[in-house]
Amino acid sequence: MPDPRGFLKYTHRETPKRRPVDLRLQDWNEVYEDFPHSNLQIQASRCMDCGIPFCHNGCPLGNLIPEWNDLVRTDRWREAIERLHATNNFPEFTGRLCPAPCESSCVLGINQDAVTIKQIEVEIIDNAFDEGWVVPLPPDEHTGKKVAVVGSGPAGLAAAQQLTRAGHSVTVFERADKIGGLLRYGIPEFKMEKRHLDRRLDQMRAEGTEFRSGVDVGVDITPDELKSEFDAVVLANGATAWRDLPIPGRELDGIHQAMEYLPWGNRYASGELAEPPITAQGKKVVIIGGGDTGADCLGTAHRQHAESIHQFEIMPRPPETRAPSTPWPTYAMMFRVSSAHEEGGERVFSVNTEEFVGKDGHVTALKVHEVTMQDGKFVKTEGTDFELEADLVLLAMGFVGPEQKGLLTDLGVELTDRGNVARGSNFETSVPGVFVAGDAGRGQSLIVWAIAEGRAAAAAVDRFLMGETALPAPIVPTAAPQR
Repeated sequence: MPDPRGFLKYTHRETPKRRPVDLRLQDWNEVYEDFPHSNLQIQASRCMDCGIPFCHNGCPLGNLIPEWNDLVRTDRWREAIERLHATNNFPEFTGRLCPAPCESSCVLGINQDAVTIKQIEVEIIDNAFDEGWVVPLPPDEHTGKKVAVVGSGPAGLAAAQQLTRAGHSVTVFERADKIGGLLRYGIPEFKMEKRHLDRRLDQMRAEGTEFRSGVDVGVDITPDELKSEFDAVVLANGATAWRDLPIPGRELDGIHQAMEYLPWGNRYASGELAEPPITAQGKKVVIIGGGDTGADCLGTAHRQHAESIHQFEIMPRPPETRAPSTPWPTYAMMFRVSSAHEEGGERVFSVNTEEFVGKDGHVTALKVHEVTMQDGKFVKTEGTDFELEADLVLLAMGFVGPEQKGLLTDLGVELTDRGNVARGSNFETSVPGVFVAGDAGRGQSLIVWAIAEGRAAAAAVDRFLMGETALPAPIVPTAAPQR
């Protein structure tokens, strides 16, 4: 059992320090310093092992958080990774990239700082890799069934690993030239070094998963060929259709979508390129969008030594503490400062861009005004117009769903009113033998949801192929995207 007085003895929440800004802007490495195990065990002692652990409900994977917290506290690291891997295929990803809804649901967080769940998670898996405890787990028997997984992001990788371990022959298709999806080319190196991805892919290859990169399913291989070659198909192709800003001047050069910009930064950081074709070096940069993707653009532009950076957000500035609209145990809406925000730039809230201004075909400025929210709509505040110089504009306004032309239209799967792939309660699409997991069916969401859906969809596919399944699966609601 946990230390019954741990949360009383250790009231201070401690997390790793970030490397000095002037130092970390000289490289692309992760921003956090090492965190001693002794400090982590003190933080784990703050977990109360609540009678009703709301953190379980806050985590889409249903991670057994109080269990592995106490195993860390008592120095039983080998058991801790076993409990962590029981629900999460890739804690090295979620421990770095998940916004930790579990911490917003922590009971201790009602009147103290929440337990450092996310940090404990990532330290467990990093220690396990260091100790050599993360090894391939190939199946004892093979079923003779073949499964295609389209997309190699977190949902696709989770589904592939589960199905491979169930004994099926799994092939993962990725249209980019390297495996990993957004983990590879969307997430900057300073948030997750790609060595963490590569060592997990090595494990999966050793287990028997086949990866085929540079293959655009729907172009290089037709849906009919896919269905004839494989007994089941999992669509994990993500929600990559980005939201645009169709205002006057959008056609000007120097205006790019975030996912046109970020992959080049990642390729440069990994040594694939001598120079990125789109760079913020020496430029006045404006990022439109205040979410995580905008912050990724911000950190990348800092490392490319932009002259100035402004990040625009149409929503008002969140409160410093939990907003009344998001009471415990929901995910707290509040003002947060990422490592990229700490590095510089100006965050501007409650603003709307109405026009891009240009000269000789290239963007030179933005016409902007302030807005207020009235009856659920943004209304211009008269007399607040201003113009801001810019020669690089990055659109980071989220994604509207999966790309439909090609694979989805040729497959003939039904879509929801929002344009996502429609699915039933077992992640099946309208096409027999074709399943969907992650953002393609759910819409743009969190990495932890992607992994949870990949695991759940894998269990559904295994049951479809074999009549039953022993694969564990988180309880993932699918009511919203029904056909």
